[in-house]
Amino acid sequence: MSVVAPGGSAPAFRLAREDGSIFTERDLPGQGTVLVFYPFAFSPVCTDQLQLYEGALGELAEQEVRLYGVSCDSTWAQRAFKQKLGVSSEQLSDFEPKGAACAAFGVMHEGGFPQRALVAIDSEGVVRWSYQAPSPAELPTLQTLLEAVAAVARARPGG
Repeated sequence: MSVVAPGGSAPAFRLAREDGSIFTERDLPGQGTVLVFYPFAFSPVCTDQLQLYEGALGELAEQEVRLYGVSCDSTWAQRAFKQKLGVSSEQLSDFEPKGAACAAFGVMHEGGFPQRALVAIDSEGVVRWSYQAPSPAELPTLQTLLEAVAAVARARPGG
């Protein structure tokens, strides 16, 4: 299975926010979005990735794009991870049913965790760009994230 291809609508999905409320594809319209799928809270590469991307959140906000971290960790683990790292990006849990949203986006690893991937979705809910790292151990660069943001910006009227 490979990451969802650009051009179509984002698949139906259901993720849990830190407070337990639900985040679905219906929450996407009206804003640009980059979903950052990562394998495990507290793992070294995931820690580096979220901290690296934290430094670019101002630039994402200028482009009217929100970043969300997505893993199969519980909301409790994600909250602790976010607090420990001191990052502000919202973390979304694909814990129950485990991996259903990751599978919908084509990023569920056969080992039962998300592949490391980024999916950029425009304000109309259309996937504009996607990337899956060659291995879960490979950190997508800041430039990779900025490519995702640029794809969303180009999709805007006049962009």
